[in-house]
Amino acid sequence: MAAHLSYGRVNLNILREAARKELREFLDKCAGSKAIVWDEYLTGPFGLIAQYSLLKEHEVEKMFTLKSGRLPSADVKNIIFFVRPRLELMDIIAENVFSEDKLHSSRDFHILFVPRRSMLCEQRLKEQGVLNSFINIDEYILDLIPYDGDLLSMEYESAFRECYLENDQTSLYHTAKGLMTLQALYGTIPQIYGKGDCARHVANMMLRMKREFAGSQNQILPVFDTLLLLDRNVDLLTPLATQLTYEGLIDEIYGINNGYVKLPPEKFAQKKQGEASKDLPTEPKKLQLNSAEELYAEIRDKNFNAVGAALSKKAKIISAAFEERHNAKTVGEIKQFVSQLPHMQAARSSLANHTSVAELIKDITTSEAFFDNLTVEQEFMTGVDTDKVNTYIEDCIAQKDPLIKILRLVCMQSVCNNGLKQKVLDYYKREILQTYGYEHILTLNNLEKASLLKPQTSSRNNYPTIRKTLKLWMEDANEQNPNDISYVYSGYAPLSIRLTQVLARPGWRSIEEVLKMLPGPHFEERQQLPSGLHKKRQQGENRTTLVFFLGGVTYAEIAALRFLSQMEDSGMEYIIATTKLINGTTWIKSLMDRPESQTP
Repeated sequence: MAAHLSYGRVNLNILREAARKELREFLDKCAGSKAIVWDEYLTGPFGLIAQYSLLKEHEVEKMFTLKSGRLPSADVKNIIFFVRPRLELMDIIAENVFSEDKLHSSRDFHILFVPRRSMLCEQRLKEQGVLNSFINIDEYILDLIPYDGDLLSMEYESAFRECYLENDQTSLYHTAKGLMTLQALYGTIPQIYGKGDCARHVANMMLRMKREFAGSQNQILPVFDTLLLLDRNVDLLTPLATQLTYEGLIDEIYGINNGYVKLPPEKFAQKKQGEASKDLPTEPKKLQLNSAEELYAEIRDKNFNAVGAALSKKAKIISAAFEERHNAKTVGEIKQFVSQLPHMQAARSSLANHTSVAELIKDITTSEAFFDNLTVEQEFMTGVDTDKVNTYIEDCIAQKDPLIKILRLVCMQSVCNNGLKQKVLDYYKREILQTYGYEHILTLNNLEKASLLKPQTSSRNNYPTIRKTLKLWMEDANEQNPNDISYVYSGYAPLSIRLTQVLARPGWRSIEEVLKMLPGPHFEERQQLPSGLHKKRQQGENRTTLVFFLGGVTYAEIAALRFLSQMEDSGMEYIIATTKLINGTTWIKSLMDRPESQTP
């Protein structure tokens, strides 16, 4: 089922299996038939660890979504609540338990907190008078979830907001814990590099946890050579830009959640000749996106302008394979053709799906609105007129375009100009509040706190120096056959990935000046390995680096890291971990107050 997790340099199936084992052990603690009541947010991440079949094997008969009022009826002995430690959820659980108690049912209640138990939540259950109704109160430590053969995410949506707005470092503690779990399975990581305040905190916590467990030496040969911890606020520009890879655009336009995307169904309807099209499906088409699908693995990280050619090449190969049947004369040849049929049919349906997805995306990327937006983004990135009010942004506000689109552009201008002149900033704020409503003053305040939209404090703008030193803008980026990571944004090389690239070769000492201009400290730590566990590297063997993005990473950045892993002479393979997979829209939304009341 999860074979694609073990294809890469690091077998991430080991992590998934460890998580499944713990889940089975907890379910077996509650003897008898069970119903699970899910905190809805957890169902997606859990789906990547365990399918319904695993739960069924352990006597889970029913599953419900956690909501107030009475629980649906179920003839089971145990009711297990799978929840995040949030106070508002405790109130709903209390309501559920009370309504059950009134029915005098002899059921056992259990709570599984994901990823940690919380004293506050237990206190709330006590105040509500239901704490004693629970037989088991436990925690299920689901920190890093394997999303693909080289990708782990904690799916901790509020991590950036908590760290930069609320000064709450809970997510950093979870990150450190997750990294300790990873080291327990894959060996101690000898070298740790980091940039940013959060990175420093995580490294300190990891080193402290290691000292606390000093007695239990890890005897596993290290799989990772290096860990690089990067704060999202070291590179605020990249998530704001529109991603231009195939996977990045799917996420920008439709949103990828827990490895699935929901698409408009019209494009996927199988229309037969002569049939009326009144029976078009209305349910969104749900596609799973990961490297288990051969074609997707091939095209996901390409610039979208190179996807059409790749799909037509694939179409020719598939139709040639089907033509082979005419050449199959002997029984043996026919038998061989038949044995390949399932694979060929899967390839054909995969091609049909991705051709439809590419058509949907092309309708948007060829529109004037998309082009105008991209032009302004690229002007900001190259430093054109970043210090005055932008007429395109003015027009978008006047037309009442989606607020998030406006905020992404204004923040981008601010980041590329190291803050806006007070007069320009006040003008934008006034226009936004008068057009979209004064309740957004809280959001603007949050964006300022996160350094995304701020007044210029010093007369010096460092961005041009950073851009030139790190070659963040490459003219004539080759989209078809890329030779540099800048292809993922058609010209802009993500700052975060340039830092990763320079660290591998020639090392950060060569860019000390630039590192000082970016927020937060940069550091290097070494972890002692038990004797006998030092890797003897074979000739030509690649090193493996785990890059951990604290505060979120975009699919375009992931594509850029995969590109670096595949470069002939890089000598480095990258595994990517993050607190959350993000794009500009979901990221800005996480910083908004009351985003649900926002205009569409």
